[in-house]
Amino acid sequence: MDETDRAIINELQIGFPVCDRPYRTIAEQIGTTEEDLISRLEIMLEQRQLTRFGPMFHAERLGGGLSLCAMRIPDSEYEWVTNQVNSFQEVAHNYARDHEFNMWFVLATETRERIDEVLKLIEAATGYRVYNMPKQQEFFVGLKFEV
Repeated sequence: MDETDRAIINELQIGFPVCDRPYRTIAEQIGTTEEDLISRLEIMLEQRQLTRFGPMFHAERLGGGLSLCAMRIPDSEYEWVTNQVNSFQEVAHNYARDHEFNMWFVLATETRERIDEVLKLIEAATGYRVYNMPKQQEFFVGLKFEV
């Protein structure tokens, strides 16, 4: 990762311009070309330096559901269960934790009702209980990591 890659990541954490040529706008701000910027993003995604590049939607404002979930999985089953859980398109941000509840993930669904449906499907697929913890209050925390 060179200085231009770092500049791209740092700039895109701030926001993405809404205009006719957003990539060109960002490229001009960091001193490169639109083509170079797009190429570098593709390479960083291919090399897994970035795991995702795209918009963040507020599922609930769009009529969808969003919930934090946790599971207790034995170490011997962890990889298998992870693969089962991650096979659901509604699952995002699946993380291992050093805790009794060692698997945590977010469900984002097109409807609020779909949360319960997906939880039941995950339990049926894995044989393990999913603990659903819907948010009670939302807080916005701006977070930026300088690269």
